[in-house]
Amino acid sequence: MSDTNDTLEFTRSEPLTLGVELELQLLTTRDYDLTRGASDLLRAAQHDGANGDVKLEITESMIEINTQARASVNAIAADLDALRGLLVEQCARNNIALCGGGTHPFHSWPDRRISPGERYEMTYERYGYLAKQFTVFGQHIHIGCASADDAVWLTQALGPYVPYFIALSASSPYVDGVDTLFQSARLNAVSAFPLSGQCPELADWNGFLAHFEFLRDCGIVASIKDLYWDIRPKPEYGTVEIRVCDTPLDIVQAAALAAFAQCLARKLLRERPAFDAGGALQVARYNKFQACRYGFDARISCPQKRAQEDLRTILRELLDALGDDARALGCRHWLDVLRTALLAGTTGSDWLRARQVAHKNLNDVVRDSAERFAATRPSTA
Repeated sequence: MSDTNDTLEFTRSEPLTLGVELELQLLTTRDYDLTRGASDLLRAAQHDGANGDVKLEITESMIEINTQARASVNAIAADLDALRGLLVEQCARNNIALCGGGTHPFHSWPDRRISPGERYEMTYERYGYLAKQFTVFGQHIHIGCASADDAVWLTQALGPYVPYFIALSASSPYVDGVDTLFQSARLNAVSAFPLSGQCPELADWNGFLAHFEFLRDCGIVASIKDLYWDIRPKPEYGTVEIRVCDTPLDIVQAAALAAFAQCLARKLLRERPAFDAGGALQVARYNKFQACRYGFDARISCPQKRAQEDLRTILRELLDALGDDARALGCRHWLDVLRTALLAGTTGSDWLRARQVAHKNLNDVVRDSAERFAATRPSTA
């Protein structure tokens, strides 16, 4: 069972402030397989925390960077760039490379080593081999909320948009050296956990507390960390946390995804549209699968219309509809990054597959991915 130190008391934060977490792959420069270097890197890394933090993750072949809470996407991009630069430099001293992407294309999960720490050891004890197979890499986006009730409302209002976040971030086509035919295979590993999926229908924060207490009394959870929901409230930060994105191949894309989340949250909170939470939950699993499997080419089900729609079309319309919010937040140029990818019809997974066609081996694909992550910097940095 996970630790019980996190609180259920909601800490108010400034509305629409952002925080970003990126889980990154640690690679040996010999053959670009994963390597066990996280603890050594963390001990050696020297940083003042001005741009955020660097942390261990579930296995020693992963490292996580966390930005500070910021009001603007430009500031998030600057934090990500600074943390990226710190790690790239430190990794180079240790003959380690660093890259994004939602899965490592060919690593062997039995070779993974669980990171030191009580929470990780308890996770391994509880979930067995799933903990090592959880060596997958995601981007988490935190959005500040003024109240606990706003957080519960926004958690559910964002639920129908999960397929868009998946398609925009998809960068995990390979598992165990095989092309899975998925745009995002990473989420299949997450789905193995019993408390994955969507937040249930809840009226308000008291409803969330009652649901959590029921699960706790039944011995199912001890901590918010035990809820592997696609989107969940994070009371100690005063945020809603979006958890479905693959780690992008570069931090420009990561910042653009944060902009999408911020603009979408602003629009939803501003307009407070009515939505059918029960209907959305009935199609959520299917729509999530469609986005994971087909990316921009997915067809997702609309419970209101009782029909299917092209994800590509409705995502393009949504990006256009976010224009006013993007201008108000000063992040329109970041949405243009996503619009360009959508119009081109190419995801991170498509880029990785193209590198495989060029090289005919996955080792060089990962090498190219590491070079892309090290070299690509946001223009605001």
